[in-house]
Amino acid sequence: MPSKLNRPATIYDVAKQAGVSISTVSRVINASPNVSDATRERVQAAIDGLDFVPKAEARARAMKDFSRIGVVTPFFTAPAFVQRLRGVAEGLISTRYELTIYTVESIDHLNHYLATLPITGHLEGLILLSLRVNDSSASKLVQNGLETVLIEYPREDLNTVEIDDLEGGEMAAQYLIDKGHRKLGFIGDTSDLGAYAILPITLRLKGFQNGLREHGLSLSDQYLCTSRYEVKDAEEKIEPMLRLPEPPTAIFAATDLQAIGVINKARQLGFSVPEDLAVLGFDDIDVADYVGLSTIHQPLDESGRLAVEILLSRLKDSERPLRHVRLPLSIVERETT
Repeated sequence: MPSKLNRPATIYDVAKQAGVSISTVSRVINASPNVSDATRERVQAAIDGLDFVPKAEARARAMKDFSRIGVVTPFFTAPAFVQRLRGVAEGLISTRYELTIYTVESIDHLNHYLATLPITGHLEGLILLSLRVNDSSASKLVQNGLETVLIEYPREDLNTVEIDDLEGGEMAAQYLIDKGHRKLGFIGDTSDLGAYAILPITLRLKGFQNGLREHGLSLSDQYLCTSRYEVKDAEEKIEPMLRLPEPPTAIFAATDLQAIGVINKARQLGFSVPEDLAVLGFDDIDVADYVGLSTIHQPLDESGRLAVEILLSRLKDSERPLRHVRLPLSIVERETT
């Protein structure tokens, strides 16, 4: 563990402690990909141990007009994430803050951002969309005074905005059963994306299964389909289920995009929706209304706006208590059920 200095640490101290050149330290600070993981970790350890704050950042923190909010997100182009980002952007329109977006593709990428953004990101606040934050990263965010709001991931030591995905699955089951269906199917992506992104589909599936059991029903393996978060993949993966001698009469899709894929394939195979096959989605993205998709609405735009509201209130008064908000879900009935 590097020993603390009796003066503010410099980039030279970090380079010496880590046994690397000053240019290597600079590349780590600026998130350059041209640094090995081992070297990056060694430099980061020196930065942490010496409490090093780059001069540019120190100057920036002293500038009253230097105001930037960062958003870290996976799946930058996925509709649900775009709508959350839209809510964030709308929340910042009338403020003095600029929006900076960081995208992550792996757990190492996420951990690097969470290690460096508190001291090198020139940020006053941070919002994370559907990303897992471990104890070490959360501690670093708190210790460095970077106000943070998590959307879709619960932590007691940081502000959070969430929905109840388990309840959402139960709502789906109850709604379709109330419609008279007893042979129900499910499509969703329950795979693990490297333990960095939150995919709440597993909870939605569990809630759906719980809701079926309450009515003496179950989800058979032949009615359970795994598909990526894409329309085309859902079309391909759902076809074997729809070609069964006795296909389900209703399908709960864990996302609206997958629901649209199911509807497309069902109609190609001669099904009438909803007479032969009812389809219920989840999210209520913009396109759901255009295609007449029945779905479970979650407040996507509102979650982004609320995250900004919470963040700005904490920036104005850091003594305000942390907030943990759970937004309500609702059924939106359109033409597919």
